[in-house]
Amino acid sequence: MSEVKNNIEQSLISGGVGVIPTDTLYGLVARAEDAAAVLRVYQIKNRDKSKACIILISKLEDLEHFRISLDAQTQEYLKSVWPGPVSVILPCRENQFEYLHRGTNELAFRLPKNDRLISIITSVGPLIVPSANTEGLPPAKNISEARNYFGDNVDFYLDGGELLGEPSALIWLKGNEPEVLRSGGVFRKKLFSVTMKI
Repeated sequence: MSEVKNNIEQSLISGGVGVIPTDTLYGLVARAEDAAAVLRVYQIKNRDKSKACIILISKLEDLEHFRISLDAQTQEYLKSVWPGPVSVILPCRENQFEYLHRGTNELAFRLPKNDRLISIITSVGPLIVPSANTEGLPPAKNISEARNYFGDNVDFYLDGGELLGEPSALIWLKGNEPEVLRSGGVFRKKLFSVTMKI
């Protein structure tokens, strides 16, 4: 497995795009700080160019890659829902990251609860991971379905068996409390476990 992991990491560092299992669904993955690789993901997936992608991180400090600083209350909230299948939208107004936020000046981040995935992110940096499907079609549940979508257009596939999870919850931190845009498979009770004032 270590050789497979090393090959995947080398591919990503070299601008590769692949399919990997995440903590929720299979994702079409590329390094978030590689603008050319991010563009490939949009092209391969036929993704709406106005839609930003969720970014996976390995620790809170990874947010500094995107010039995002957190106050104490926001840090407390993020620690209450991470690691886990909860994506949180944070402001990102840096022009250099427009290829990621697509003009929205916001980015969604998730810290997954998956040791293998965390290890890869630690080695190569934050990753974009939209679901592994052509835009508008159901997410791939296994590698066979992913191959039917992407064929040889991606550089690698990592088989994680059958994944029948739900997309992550999506939380918007704006105003006086977190707003749930998508509940995913997470109970609302957990999402509001910390009173939030921003």
